[in-house]
Amino acid sequence: MTQSGRLIEFGQPSQPQTTAPYSRFDEQDDASFYATERPGPHLDAKALATVERLIGTLVTGDHPRILDLMAATDSHLPAHLEPASVVGLGMNAQELAKNPRLTQAVVHDLNRDPRLPFGNAAFDAVLCTVSVGYLVRPVEVFTEVARVLAPGGLFLVVFSNRMFKTKAVKSWRDASDPERKLLLEDYFCAVDTFEPSASFVSQGRVRPPNDRYAGLGIPSDPVWAVYAETHGGDPDRIRRSPVAAESDYDPEAVARRKQAVKHTLRCPYCDAKLDRFDLPLSPFCEWPNEYMYVCFNNDCPYLVEGWQVMNEQGNPGISYRLMYNPDQDRCLPVAEASVRALGQYVVAPRG
Repeated sequence: MTQSGRLIEFGQPSQPQTTAPYSRFDEQDDASFYATERPGPHLDAKALATVERLIGTLVTGDHPRILDLMAATDSHLPAHLEPASVVGLGMNAQELAKNPRLTQAVVHDLNRDPRLPFGNAAFDAVLCTVSVGYLVRPVEVFTEVARVLAPGGLFLVVFSNRMFKTKAVKSWRDASDPERKLLLEDYFCAVDTFEPSASFVSQGRVRPPNDRYAGLGIPSDPVWAVYAETHGGDPDRIRRSPVAAESDYDPEAVARRKQAVKHTLRCPYCDAKLDRFDLPLSPFCEWPNEYMYVCFNNDCPYLVEGWQVMNEQGNPGISYRLMYNPDQDRCLPVAEASVRALGQYVVAPRG
């Protein structure tokens, strides 16, 4: 092991043969691929803000010791978080050197050697952001993470639908986002040191106005996460729940707006104008009227929080929009599996 300043290079054995689920289009040496800097950002600004809020919510305690696994130029730590140390383990020394939050950088290829060059219980939190799909030996890495975490320590794995497809493993590359969530849950279950995992999702939101894809109808990058603590933590400690929305709506204001929807035809949660929605014919149910009014604002708190609510109920990848029945003067949810799914039935554009 050699050390230069805060950079440590950890020696690795030869590349192992990978089995079919963990095969990749590009099986050449990872060190060559990652020798080129890819500073990103790898997610749009809105998704990155969600990642920061997620980390800021789940990483608790005074001055935690943090390991950023498969790190690069940004650890996505919120400004208010004051860790005792942040160790970044990644593949590109130049990228790690540009990460302002790191107190130490370690160059190490987990696909060559899944062992982590740290002692037992060395960290309070381990983060892995949009990189887990590149691991060819994920359960071995998860086992090592459990070893280096202190009792009650957090392992937070964040992913999206963006990747370098040539280096992503087949099981990850071919899966949908909800299937990737299930895959990560299996990795956690395979390591008995972890408590049962929990998950988070935020998707379908509007891209920031300065984003290069803004205005093209392409939603913001989805943010999914699966996380768990190791056994042995303080039983009285209550970990905060993740928050998808940037701000909470006022329940009293929502209740007042619901009473006025008949006259305003505006969403009580976000105040956007409701669009008339022709109800599709279905052999499975019969609607009492021909059309409803629906909120198609993809940043509506009702929709944004719905992804996580449905995820916690065992329905990942599904949310709901606010729908108003004019005949019954009643607001109700309508399921939404895609932010574009209902748009084909809109007959009156939002004014």
